[in-house]
Amino acid sequence: MGKIEWAMWANEQALAAGLIYLTGGIVGVAGQFRGWEFAAFGVAAGTFVCLLEYPRSKRRKGTSVARTGQYCFTVVVKAFGPLTRNYYVRAFLHAALCVPGGFMLATVLGCVCLGISSLIYLSAAIHGEHWEPILPRTESRAPVAESVKKPPQNPPPRPPPELRRKRMEDLEGAAYVNPIAVTANEY
Repeated sequence: MGKIEWAMWANEQALAAGLIYLTGGIVGVAGQFRGWEFAAFGVAAGTFVCLLEYPRSKRRKGTSVARTGQYCFTVVVKAFGPLTRNYYVRAFLHAALCVPGGFMLATVLGCVCLGISSLIYLSAAIHGEHWEPILPRTESRAPVAESVKKPPQNPPPRPPPELRRKRMEDLEGAAYVNPIAVTANEY
């Protein structure tokens, strides 16, 4: 059975948590609820979490699929070096950012989701995972083999070589020899 890549799950959870936190913060600020300052913090924290979590990390197997437009964010996240690459730092950062969201009803769901993603990141860090950027491929493709350049001339199903149709220049040689005797139907 394969190993679970916890960071992949934590990234998806944290991105969703950031969007939920941001939405709850917008609702809290727009509604001018009591303690709307916590909602304003939720808007800032949700935006920060979304920007931090948008670029996916490279998987161990190498089957990573980058998100659309992630390269710009990857450069920024990569520039901060060990602060963003280390999952212990991300776990404690998310845990700290989710605390103020617990003081207002509009941001509680984002707070809980961010807390869960913090625990998943902590599990990823304990299992020795770290963030690696998905960079665009710079390698060139290998040259195409000669057999691929020249496609087959006849469509499938292709008969064995000894039964293939011969060229039409030699009419006698192009004719097939039918192994089954053909007789006219007499009805």
